[in-house]
Amino acid sequence: MKKDKTNLTGAHIREKRRALAQGRWKRRASAIAWYGLLAEVFFLPLSPGAATVALLVGIAGTALRFYVDKDFHFRHLRFDVPAVLFVAISALSVLSSPDRGFSFYNYYNLVGVYVLTYLLIGQNVREPWQMKSILRMACAAAVIVLLYGYYQFLFGIDISSMKWVDGDAFPELRKRVFSTWENPNILAGYLDIIICLAFGLFMKCRDRERRILLGAFMLAAAACLAMTYARGACLVIAVILAGYGALRDRRVLAACVVVIALLFAVDPMLYERITSVFTKVDTSTEMRLAFWESTVAMIQDHPFLGIGWGAYWMVYPEYDFYLQGANVLIVHAHNIYLNYMAEIGIPGAVAFFWFFFGTMVMALRTHFPEMPVRKLRGAFRWERLWTDWEESDILAGLSQGIGLAVLSVALNGLTDDLLFNIPSSMLLWMIAALAGVLSCMSPQKTAAEKKVGGNEFLARFRATAIQNAKEAKDKVQGKVEEKVHGMLYRETPVEPVGAAEAASDSKSAKTTAESSAPEPVKAADAPEASEAPQKPLDPMDELAEEVRKALEQRKQEEAAEAEAAAKETAAAPKGEVEAETLAAEPEQEGADTAGSAEDAASPASDRTEQTELTEEKAETAGKPEDGEKAEKKAEEKAEEKKKAKEADSHEENERDIKGDH
Repeated sequence: MKKDKTNLTGAHIREKRRALAQGRWKRRASAIAWYGLLAEVFFLPLSPGAATVALLVGIAGTALRFYVDKDFHFRHLRFDVPAVLFVAISALSVLSSPDRGFSFYNYYNLVGVYVLTYLLIGQNVREPWQMKSILRMACAAAVIVLLYGYYQFLFGIDISSMKWVDGDAFPELRKRVFSTWENPNILAGYLDIIICLAFGLFMKCRDRERRILLGAFMLAAAACLAMTYARGACLVIAVILAGYGALRDRRVLAACVVVIALLFAVDPMLYERITSVFTKVDTSTEMRLAFWESTVAMIQDHPFLGIGWGAYWMVYPEYDFYLQGANVLIVHAHNIYLNYMAEIGIPGAVAFFWFFFGTMVMALRTHFPEMPVRKLRGAFRWERLWTDWEESDILAGLSQGIGLAVLSVALNGLTDDLLFNIPSSMLLWMIAALAGVLSCMSPQKTAAEKKVGGNEFLARFRATAIQNAKEAKDKVQGKVEEKVHGMLYRETPVEPVGAAEAASDSKSAKTTAESSAPEPVKAADAPEASEAPQKPLDPMDELAEEVRKALEQRKQEEAAEAEAAAKETAAAPKGEVEAETLAAEPEQEGADTAGSAEDAASPASDRTEQTELTEEKAETAGKPEDGEKAEKKAEEKAEEKKKAKEADSHEENERDIKGDH
């Protein structure tokens, strides 16, 4: 006994230790995945190598979390299907590349980090508070990028050797900042994204402190954007903000006009640079048109699988209509739409832009409940910046900002391929995953999921109720059939204690049978049964008991009639005795064949017919000259009436059985 207790105690202790160890591993896996995610968000605009390492750490933590945490399940986002199609078709495009080895290497490195970034964000961000931490990391990295951009502008960087500017068209332009990114155009695309994110938060913010801080951040980013002299990016952000102001809030339009006028007044070179986009004086404009012409020819020759992932620079010399063999490496088409169609074919481009524009529309259409506007409070206080910010405002602002950010990438893609840059593509897939997460957090989405769950519950409940009702119906029907069969083909004998006194003549017996019916007498063991507590009878049992009582009453009445007839025959002549004997036989046979509830409910009519038959036989038997003929005739009539009665009783029994069923 003690050994059994010791074994149970040891097993309990081991189980408890196992549960504690599993809990520790769950927390470790979650922490590894989460901190890897935050590290990638922070290092992405600063150091692509460090961001890739953080991504791999976060993915390892996520995989470990799936393994040790049984409650952590894979979550499907809204646009997973087009993303999977894009990945699959891009892999097939490798087969059409002139250098399959290079295309495959380029494919699994680039598409791999895109997909892993999408999975890391989409699977680990599930609570609103996590959005605050992600915003903090992204804001800290953006501030570093801006500060380094200002440093480059103030202390000067000679970019004449970098071939980013046509020196003949813009001889005075010697400074174009690029900060931590590869070139000014990529930096300008990144600044457009963070300005859109800050603008979305600014429009949904309801506190003066945060609005002041976000406004100052947007002005600093706009100034850094002007330092890049990226014409396309400057026009794109101006169009987005001005369009939003014209459609939603005229104050935004007025502020946009003021900021643009101020920048043009401070830097006339910016005005000259922006207006040159509508002319061909800059060689970059002519080169873009030539690249697009060559790319269209590539698409026409390879419409389905394209020229191969990342193989643009290898195929372009065959379609060179502008440079004519110059020693210049052209790596992309300076247009994301044409570039994707050329490299992975039209089907792959359709899958990607389904994912791309679907994410943009989803983010713009994701709504969160708006809180009532609060009065602006007194002095500016730094501690209010993150403490009291409503989660619904953060989520709504972030969702709107992501939609505008994707729109900025789409517009910038008309004149440049920002997604050719690896950190830019990783950033796009990151904000696409955040848009999917915000869609899952939306109250409308949650309500729809609850509604679907409720409908499933109601459907299951209805199916169960129908099944139970069907089973109950089958049980009741079987019970009814059993009771009816028992009533029709099985009788429970009841021993009568006494019978009604016989009348002196046939007329008095008939009158007594029609007018009065004797009550059924209890069985001999009735007193003992009455002492026990009686259970409520089933309705079918009550009906069977009533039928039995009616049958017993009929038997008693028939016995009384037989006794009365015997007394009459004792004083009658011999012919009358024989006639009465003959009349008694059909009575007895009719009593034996009576077994249905209808016959038991109407015994008076049967007795009337039998009494009339007896009287008729008695009258015919009273004539001495025709005694034998009368007797024979009486027997024939009795036989005919017996057959007719049996036929009627059989038909009534069939009708009763069908009605009971």
